[in-house]
Amino acid sequence: MANAILDKFKEEAVEEKVYDGSKKIKVGIIGTGWIAEAHLKAYQQCPDVQFVGMADLVPGKAEAFCDQFGVDKTGINFYNSHKELIDNEELDCVSVCTYNATHAECTIYALEHGVNVLLEKPMCVTLEEAIAICKAEKASGKILSIGFQPRFDPNMQMVKKIVESGELGEIYYIQTGGGRRRGIPTPFGTSFIEKETAGIGALGDIGCYSLDMVLNAIGYPKPLTVSGFKSDFFGKSTKYSNKPEYADIFGVDDFAAGFVRLEGGIILDFRIAWAMHLDTSGDTIILGKHGGLRIPSTECWNGSIGGPMTIYHDVAGKQVETVIPELDNPYDNFYLKIRSFLDASMNGGEPPVPSSQIIYNQAIIDGIAKSAELGREIEIEIPEI
Repeated sequence: MANAILDKFKEEAVEEKVYDGSKKIKVGIIGTGWIAEAHLKAYQQCPDVQFVGMADLVPGKAEAFCDQFGVDKTGINFYNSHKELIDNEELDCVSVCTYNATHAECTIYALEHGVNVLLEKPMCVTLEEAIAICKAEKASGKILSIGFQPRFDPNMQMVKKIVESGELGEIYYIQTGGGRRRGIPTPFGTSFIEKETAGIGALGDIGCYSLDMVLNAIGYPKPLTVSGFKSDFFGKSTKYSNKPEYADIFGVDDFAAGFVRLEGGIILDFRIAWAMHLDTSGDTIILGKHGGLRIPSTECWNGSIGGPMTIYHDVAGKQVETVIPELDNPYDNFYLKIRSFLDASMNGGEPPVPSSQIIYNQAIIDGIAKSAELGREIEIEIPEI
């Protein structure tokens, strides 16, 4: 019986494609900081990609970025703004790897000028920005994909497969989140922690990943209401930082939680932390009327799950636990994120991670932040786009 259940969830083989390197896709990168490194390395694995331009606010940074990673700068032009890059280059695709607070303006400008966009997560800072991005995408007819590389991990895909199999029955409650005992991301300077550049903290930086994991598994139902909480106890304290001078400029959340009502009568119980007095805020749990799924926790769900998953269900009148073995991943999730975006952009396919889904992710993040500031539950209103 156990084998019969496990047979439902066997890993499927992925067919590898061969790409013609003689036909080049003209690519640009906006923002050449830390996350851009992963984009660059993934693009370098694509024989059909040609870098034609890069932009960064800091003079000389984009050039140094290419030097650091062995990129031949011949034929690449460098700019100090996204507008200069887009106005002066004939781009097919661009990666937006800037501060959270500038995601919207860079993405909208690129779409309005006919460029396909791979936008790093989080989508943006506010729901209003997300709406503006989606409107620009619709008007442009171009591809916009949001940078959630865990979507390509076989274990993350297995979560969705288990839910869609019906083994759990109708879903009614989800607990998710994650976090770090100590992990405020200051090794990369202050762009993650200043209000002007980041806009949001742990809530958007790593919270978006755990939200996407469960929302994608259940078909991304629309969020209806949210009651949120956020705090900055660790970021504002000199006691817990190896750089006490950062406490004065810390302007975002280092912990956030939310109680969200979704369409279909589903409850989402969420919490996320950059820092807390625990090593985990708990495993992810998906409860259905026929079974439950436990997904071992990780710090932020930006790669894979934390270990073998377990389905709790009744089989032949007995309470049974079926362990789903953790799957090996022979592929680079970041490469798959880049490659699928390029394929969709050049072949007219659907966005790998569509904005029509991630706007709900952003609505929850924005709702938690606004509810926390108001000190009460709020309704989430998302217009038709």
